[in-house]
Amino acid sequence: MGLFSSCFAILLGIVLGLGTFTFGYGKGASYLSNDPQTCINCHVMQEPYDTWQKSSHHNVAVCNDCHLSHDPIGKWVTKADNGFFHSLAFTLNDYPEPLRIKPRNRQVTQHACLHCHADFVHSMLPANHQEETMSCVHCHADVGHALHARVYPTLEPNSR
Repeated sequence: MGLFSSCFAILLGIVLGLGTFTFGYGKGASYLSNDPQTCINCHVMQEPYDTWQKSSHHNVAVCNDCHLSHDPIGKWVTKADNGFFHSLAFTLNDYPEPLRIKPRNRQVTQHACLHCHADFVHSMLPANHQEETMSCVHCHADVGHALHARVYPTLEPNSR
């Protein structure tokens, strides 16, 4: 085995070892599931998780239903994009508080609203694609995350 082959084998071993450690330490396998508990692997997601539990969508939708694309390729592209940038932000402790949704993810959520509520919203959509669609969460901001519970934390969850 030549010097180049030995260096390549050592480098490959280091990369695979670090990748395996990071995947295990970061609970990487859990991100392949649909379980909302996965989102609270990162402590900064506790409040979004808690407000989702108090929301009207708690019994009908999980995180992936609203925050991932409904087409298979878009789902995995969004999952990879979010996973990379969430890992980067949480590792470097560089994220806004409270957390804010990125414009791209806002579009994903908008499409999820229109996908699941297609029977109700089709008559409200613009006639052509050039016209702008009003954002669903502009008026229904607390549907997925009961913001009311955060604003008025002393209220009982069912007092609304």
